Amino acid sequence: MSFNPADHPGSITRALMADLRVRLAGADPLPPPPPLPNLRLPPERVFPTPQRRSNFAEAAARHTTALVGIGHVGTRYATDVVLQFQAELAVAHGAVDTVLPEAWITEHELLPLQSRVQTHREFLLRPDLGRRLDEASVQRLRQSAKKQVDIQPILADGLSAVACMGAGIELLEHFTKACQAQGWTVGTPMCARFARVWLEDEIGQEVGAKVSAILLGERPGLGTGDGMSAYLVYDPKIGCHDGNRNMMSNIHARGVSPEQAGKRLAALAGAMLDQKTSGVPLDLGRLGAMAAGLEGGYRAPEPRVRLVQLGAHPTGDAK
Repeated sequence: MSFNPADHPGSITRALMADLRVRLAGADPLPPPPPLPNLRLPPERVFPTPQRRSNFAEAAARHTTALVGIGHVGTRYATDVVLQFQAELAVAHGAVDTVLPEAWITEHELLPLQSRVQTHREFLLRPDLGRRLDEASVQRLRQSAKKQVDIQPILADGLSAVACMGAGIELLEHFTKACQAQGWTVGTPMCARFARVWLEDEIGQEVGAKVSAILLGERPGLGTGDGMSAYLVYDPKIGCHDGNRNMMSNIHARGVSPEQAGKRLAALAGAMLDQKTSGVPLDLGRLGAMAAGLEGGYRAPEPRVRLVQLGAHPTGDAK
């Protein structure tokens, strides 16, 4: 039996379907499905469960700003935790997206410098350009900066201009004061825009510094967009690599305070001057008398700042 379109003047598609049903054993509709078996209901479980922390998590959370014992709802984080993550991530994005104004540098009477980067977008995409000074900054450095100094501190934006404009001046002042107290000559106060760590090599080489120290905003983490890092190198020159440097991170109000960091960095610089090296070869066990005077022990715990507070929904329902 063959299908003849002439026998079906209406829709060809419907005619084909009707012909197919005849071929498959008749034009009657399919029989009803068999009844479903009786399935056992799953055990009752209400989400979210009451928030409980282990004794260890409760004790540890009092001594760190890290998220400890955050719990879960089923296989996922609780809504409260997710909202905190999103809010803290927004803080980090905002810090990276902030540009250091040129006017801020002149207001604080710092020698203004800039890398070869021209825009903030270029700064994020071209780290290599952030490691060298533009020509105008080189000339300004040669004309206005002190030469042949022991320590050349450099304030810079790095990946957080927010940190630079926050604790930057305080850190620079404490570090400079601690170095001068040792009788070392300290270079001209300066600040570099769109700066990467290796920019300290060219600056130190131009001024003839024994130790170059760049104090810059570090890459933000969750909820910490205001942290600074410091990188020190002995005998700075273009071509130094990270194995030649020593660094300190988490310099902010909830980490290492700028005052304490300034003293520690000065002790580190002193060890470089004594041993005439830095980085991997530097013996940190020989920091000398300056390190002996530094405060030790645990600092008072800092609570983690909540950026989102869960409350009652306007309708009265808890959210």
